Amino acid sequence: MEKENQIFGIRAIIEAINAGKEIDKVFVQSDAQSELMQELMKAMKKNSINFSYVPVEKLNRLTPNNHQGAVATIAPISFVKLETLVDSVVESGKMPLFLILDQLSDARNFGAIIRTAECTGVDGIIVQKTGSAPVNGDTVKTSAGAVFNVPICKVDHIKDAIFYLQGSGIKTVAATEKTEDNIYDIALNEPIAIIMGSEDRGINPSVLKIVDAKAKLPMFGTIGSLNVSVACGAFLYEAVRQRQ
Repeated sequence: MEKENQIFGIRAIIEAINAGKEIDKVFVQSDAQSELMQELMKAMKKNSINFSYVPVEKLNRLTPNNHQGAVATIAPISFVKLETLVDSVVESGKMPLFLILDQLSDARNFGAIIRTAECTGVDGIIVQKTGSAPVNGDTVKTSAGAVFNVPICKVDHIKDAIFYLQGSGIKTVAATEKTEDNIYDIALNEPIAIIMGSEDRGINPSVLKIVDAKAKLPMFGTIGSLNVSVACGAFLYEAVRQRQ
């Protein structure tokens, strides 16, 4: 964790939250139960800030300073509002291409996907505030700086984002093996949002129930799945191919 993107100390993190700083994630000591810690927990929940409980040894590795049981990371970018992004893309007259990541958790996969998204002309990436990979140094490095060029939205719930996109005339396509439809048989040359799932669980079943279409990549080997960033690249470049 880069020191310039780090805040340590419970009071300092609370003040940063109250000041509207882009807090990406907070690591909280699992057995800390002070009144000040309870205040921090309330502030994080009120502002839908992503946090996780960790042993004190993890916090000690993150910083040698007096962390008081909490260390936070500040996002190196500013996130955009979903409504603002979608409206601006629709009004621009171009054919929208969005990417939704359903609780992707690995920062390096996130960075690799952002890099591919930038190369394929994705208009914006939508992630959930909780349970998603942080935008940290690993993300920036793996994206080769593309994270500064692709708008990223953080939403409270992926399903609400899907409903908003559908209401804006954008077709939602889930990348999942739980379908008989091949990616090459799905129309991607229209306003779409492609949905990729997490590394271990894929797309949430409740999300799959509300999408407009599902598609899978053909698999010919003995291994049943691809790395999510590789699969995402295949989906995005098929969209590019169909749109040319």
